[in-house]
Amino acid sequence: MISWTLVLVQTLNGLQFGMMLFLFAAGLTLVLGIMNLVNLAHGSLYMLGAFFAATIQHWSGSFLLGLLLALPATFTAGVVIEFLVLRTLYVRDHLDQVLATFGLILFLNELVRIVWGATPLYMAIPPAFSGSVALLPGVNYPVYRLSLILLGLAVALFLYLLVGKTKVGMLVRAGAANREMVEAIGVDIRLLFTAVFGLGAVLAALAGIMIGPILSVESGMGDGMLIIALVVIVIGGIGSIRGSFLAAIVVGLVAFLPGLLVALMPRTIADALGPALASMLIYVVMAVVLFFRPQGLFPARSG
Repeated sequence: MISWTLVLVQTLNGLQFGMMLFLFAAGLTLVLGIMNLVNLAHGSLYMLGAFFAATIQHWSGSFLLGLLLALPATFTAGVVIEFLVLRTLYVRDHLDQVLATFGLILFLNELVRIVWGATPLYMAIPPAFSGSVALLPGVNYPVYRLSLILLGLAVALFLYLLVGKTKVGMLVRAGAANREMVEAIGVDIRLLFTAVFGLGAVLAALAGIMIGPILSVESGMGDGMLIIALVVIVIGGIGSIRGSFLAAIVVGLVAFLPGLLVALMPRTIADALGPALASMLIYVVMAVVLFFRPQGLFPARSG
């Protein structure tokens, strides 16, 4: 019989993973949906943010300082990459964008190995967020993981207000729909797109930094996240922040659903079967969604 305690913990684990997926996928959604740029190197920005933060934390002993300095550092790295490499790809077809950004992945992964080495780095959970909180009698859950859920919700609200309720968001959406018209009213569309790309880089870095204390920080760590984030974007609808948010939650919950197998079968079998089943279920969900709604749950025109 499945324990309700196990269900609650696995649900929270799924929500926490979903919020990190959303932070990662939201930046990719902005770049793909607004700028029509297929940026496979988005995972490299996630990786750079984590490495910047891990290095600063090791030097200073402060997670907060690492976070505060790594975000602008990754923003700067993203702006430089956009200016030197990606800006010339806006008018090219998606195949050229895929090839160029795949090359960026190889370059940045190797650059990280040269600068930081092949040994993974580890980040400590900030003392203020260490320990657990009692959700129910006998049910404790790590404070840090709960903070990740709240952070994801806060970022989702921020993006909703920024894109849907501000003049900047209006210009961004208008630039995606009719670039020439926005330029005609005096808006520097290149600068606007650079700012959007920088915001996407910051969101990717934030996800990498916050996941650092849970996973190791290593070269290529963003490659696997990129694949799952693309699944999230396809399920939610390309260019839709709302779609990415809901799809990330769905994928996060599905990824941790097989964890309930430990209540139904011996743990050794459940541990062996769970990861494979989780990976399979994610793509099954994507296939089902695409069968009934090829445009995704919330395509950009309605999201």
